[in-house]
Amino acid sequence: MKISESFTVDKSRDAVWALFQDVPALAECMPGATLTEDKGDGTYAGQVAIKLGPFTASFEGEARHTPDEAAHSGHVEGKGIDKRGGSRSRMTMDYALNGDGERTEVNVDADVQLSGPIAQFGRIGVIEETAKLLIGQFVGNIETRLGVASDPQPDEAAPAEPKPAPAEAANSLNGLALLRMLIGRYFRKIFGGG
Repeated sequence: MKISESFTVDKSRDAVWALFQDVPALAECMPGATLTEDKGDGTYAGQVAIKLGPFTASFEGEARHTPDEAAHSGHVEGKGIDKRGGSRSRMTMDYALNGDGERTEVNVDADVQLSGPIAQFGRIGVIEETAKLLIGQFVGNIETRLGVASDPQPDEAAPAEPKPAPAEAANSLNGLALLRMLIGRYFRKIFGGG
């Protein structure tokens, strides 16, 4: 399954690049991810927990991060296994940062391969929708980590709701939001809207 996403962060490319090179801090921004060991030379061990309704998988494995500072880009390869359920995953991801003053566009291209019991969810689109939700939460956590202002303008009457701290949001996937996305997708298919 191929996933391509782009998002913009209201921080300089250097600030975003520094965060992307701090792998432990970046892992805290990813919902369900836990970094367990820095093995050196850009290789890290960890686990990613995913809950899809009654199905839970906890992938343990490792990933290798290869940055290219001159191009402000990087490559990540990882693999993991859910020892309890027997599912396996393999992922390659490339990212590139394009800066324009105090705004940075982040482009991510990933290829995720799943096998075992979890692969059945890929056939019905649940994995794709979950990935989109995870990326949305990841971006929000990155913005919080970088201190991107989310305060309302003085002339706005209603105060903005505070964003959760990265550590709080990083270890949970918003199941209600996933359910809304899946229901919306179902009705768009029925009524021809997508």
